[in-house]
Amino acid sequence: MRLNRKHITLGLVLCGFAPYLGSAQTRGSAGAQVRHRGSVTLTPDDGLSVIVAALDSRFHPGDPRDCSHLVHAIYDRAGFSYPYASSSDLYVGNGYFKRVTHPQPGDLVVWSGHVGIVVNPARHAFFSTLGDGPGIDNYDAQYWRQRGPARFYRYLKSGSARAAVRPE
Repeated sequence: MRLNRKHITLGLVLCGFAPYLGSAQTRGSAGAQVRHRGSVTLTPDDGLSVIVAALDSRFHPGDPRDCSHLVHAIYDRAGFSYPYASSSDLYVGNGYFKRVTHPQPGDLVVWSGHVGIVVNPARHAFFSTLGDGPGIDNYDAQYWRQRGPARFYRYLKSGSARAAVRPE
């Protein structure tokens, strides 16, 4: 499946995400920053830039990327780099992401063995590689619930606090 602007717009409309795009430029992000041991996590505006990078990517049928490589490339494209980590490594946590209970667009949704990017938490929509290629699905769907509990992680923008949150 190849995503183009029509697919992106349709995906945003179907997920109820389109209203957020117009407000991304006008919302102030300073008040939305979350502090974690001296670090700053992605703001909602930053999360939108991750979503745009995900949905504006050029994918080709047969692209060999698995879910964790796809997510890593999208975050890198959005300007939020971290060393590659498998979905299983992300599930247990690392120093580049903070576990959160209330996801926002751009956060990771992770199961042991699969990872995606939250698109619309109100509708439980996420973007990842699916059976027929990259696409959007519902993380509350029966298929995903059978994989066990999902965990949500938000990228930490501050490098100084990463050592404090690395798992031992």
